[in-house]
Amino acid sequence: MFGRSAGPVSWLAVFLGNPGPRYNGTRHNAGFLAAEALAKEEGVAATRLRFQALTGRWELNDGTGVLVMKPQTYMNESGRAVGQAARFYKIPPEHVLVVSDDINLPCGRLRIRERGSAGGHNGLKSIIAHLGSEDFPRIRIGVGAPPHGGEEQIDWVLGVPRNADWDAFSGACTRAAKAVEDYILLGPAKAMERYNRQE
Repeated sequence: MFGRSAGPVSWLAVFLGNPGPRYNGTRHNAGFLAAEALAKEEGVAATRLRFQALTGRWELNDGTGVLVMKPQTYMNESGRAVGQAARFYKIPPEHVLVVSDDINLPCGRLRIRERGSAGGHNGLKSIIAHLGSEDFPRIRIGVGAPPHGGEEQIDWVLGVPRNADWDAFSGACTRAAKAVEDYILLGPAKAMERYNRQE
């Protein structure tokens, strides 16, 4: 993954989730599921422990070097890992692309934004704190909200989608992996046009 002939890393692709088998397949681990899809589709496995994250190097078709990251700090401390890597590689916030879950989007929808607030997401809140900026792009994977408000938000995001919801959720995670590549290669405007309109 880290061959000597590889070009410099100029992007971080950060996939958010919680480590450990207890959280496998949960809504909050949408980012980790997208990273697994990336590994399957592109052969980019994040297996090397660096910066308190599992990492892997990804070289895009145009030679752009991307460090793929799965922070191992638990969600609410994700910024520690991201901040360390960004400082090491001197990556500006606008080249830190974060993939996370979002309860404010219907299950299966994607939404790309160039910047924004944390929106109540503890992982994004931590990254904002450690980068000192909200001006980093994010790909949000819709997991939907608890039906009829009958379930606590934390229980909902730490639950595993079932049946049709699982199909929509896992499909969105796979699309998010492709959206990372498209965002970097095509730019934000084209990526947003391509993915934000999908149902």
